[in-house]
Amino acid sequence: MSSDYEYSDEDGDYYDDELMDEDDQDSAPSEEEMDIDAFDGPIKEKRKAYQVDFITLSKQDVEKAMDENIEYITGLFGIEPEAASLLLRHFEWNKEKVTEKYIDNQSGVNAAAGVSAKTTPPRSATSGPSRSTRRTAPASSRSKKSLSVEGPFVCPICFDDTQTRTLALACSHKFCTECWMAYATNKIKSEGEFKITCMAEECNLVATDSFIQSILTTDPSTFDRYKELLVRYFVSCNRELKFCPYPECAQTVSCPAAASKFALTTIIPIVNCEEQKHKFCFACPIEDDHRPLICTVSKLWSQKCRDDSETANWIKSNTKECSKCQSTIEKDGGCNHMTCKKCKYEFCWVCMGPWSEHGTAWYSCNRYDEKDSIDARDAQSKSRASLERYLHYYNRWANHEQSAKLSMDLYAKTEKKMEEMQLTSALTWIEVQFMRKAVDEVFRCRMTLKWTYAMAYYLQKGNQKEIFEDNQRDLEKAVEDLSELLEQPIDAETIGLLRQKVTDKTVYVQKRNEKVLEDSAAGYLEGRWKWNVTVEGFD
Repeated sequence: MSSDYEYSDEDGDYYDDELMDEDDQDSAPSEEEMDIDAFDGPIKEKRKAYQVDFITLSKQDVEKAMDENIEYITGLFGIEPEAASLLLRHFEWNKEKVTEKYIDNQSGVNAAAGVSAKTTPPRSATSGPSRSTRRTAPASSRSKKSLSVEGPFVCPICFDDTQTRTLALACSHKFCTECWMAYATNKIKSEGEFKITCMAEECNLVATDSFIQSILTTDPSTFDRYKELLVRYFVSCNRELKFCPYPECAQTVSCPAAASKFALTTIIPIVNCEEQKHKFCFACPIEDDHRPLICTVSKLWSQKCRDDSETANWIKSNTKECSKCQSTIEKDGGCNHMTCKKCKYEFCWVCMGPWSEHGTAWYSCNRYDEKDSIDARDAQSKSRASLERYLHYYNRWANHEQSAKLSMDLYAKTEKKMEEMQLTSALTWIEVQFMRKAVDEVFRCRMTLKWTYAMAYYLQKGNQKEIFEDNQRDLEKAVEDLSELLEQPIDAETIGLLRQKVTDKTVYVQKRNEKVLEDSAAGYLEGRWKWNVTVEGFD
């Protein structure tokens, strides 16, 4: 079998640019809001219609953006950096809102944000912009002065009269250092709170970063947690930023294209963090790569799979309600004489009429009532048909999900086959990597196929759906053919032929996957997809 694509025996890689790993093809955003333009990161050229521009940010990158916001407010109003930081946190890091509100009512904004008037002099007294200091810099001399060494003092919290070291915010409410440390530690570690106010009753003054650092001098791990909470809050306030959801991963992703809800009707913002290659959806809680289905419809499908709506459909299709007490009854025998176990009402399963009337002049179970019969039959038939339709798509969706999960076993089997190829042929380890590339492609395509069934469930009937399902069918057949090749036993005499077949089929499978994803992306942009449910953002 010949291939339209060249394959290098020297490095085990395809020459075709389109066969690069999908994770390596993502690109960076344009320079946009909230000082994202200040981030330094790898910029990659956008290559595929179904991909979005994004960039991965380190913790230091995010902190730099925070400092630039603080510096902006500091220079604008001539206030201290820590006061500017508290104002920004109060207004969810919205610089424009801080500016507008502060100009209108300086004293009211300070009070609401818990900022001391001592750190925010009147604007007329300012001498111009001042550069920001690091938010977590060592405590300033002003903060150190709040630590006093005195004679006997009764702490209002612990009532210990042996304490000689106290701390106080600008409000001058003094408490012993032990109580301050316990209070701050509990807030940060137990409650996950970074807004630490004065412990005095009805005092809303908020502790600055340098004050918190002075409290936690002997507990650097808690202060590190405090700084982490500040970073997380900044990210949560910015719709262009999102933390990688994978445990133990501290990277942040910036995706300006996904900040608009309207944009999410035409794009699927699947991103990955640069360092760990963790792939996830930027705009919704679904951590899978759910292309080609947009977030709104993906969430509808996920909810449908989780709830009991289909159980209710089954009950409606296979049971009836007692006409007297409305209890749900399932027929478990051949006799049509039914007795409700709850109210003891006896009725006919066929016509639902009282059993006592059967055999009397009122008996009409054998008579055909056109209207009532059609209504009853249609209602039950529609319910049953709806359930069967759902199961058709769900079973195929779940099958590809299960097959994708089993890919870990396939990786292990493939690893052994690659070792066997090395031992039984002249191929190097680099040259047998075609097997791993094939397994990677099978996994990616099964994830695509999985979500094509959810998409097909919600698409309206018509030519566009038929074309979509044709592409789906071609991809599915190609994936099954490649999977079958990967399962074949290794024969030393046919390794060369197997390698060529697997290589060609991998190329073809990737092309079919590209076709499905690119056509779906184009369909969103062109408005070709019509849904059988109401989807937010669509007419």
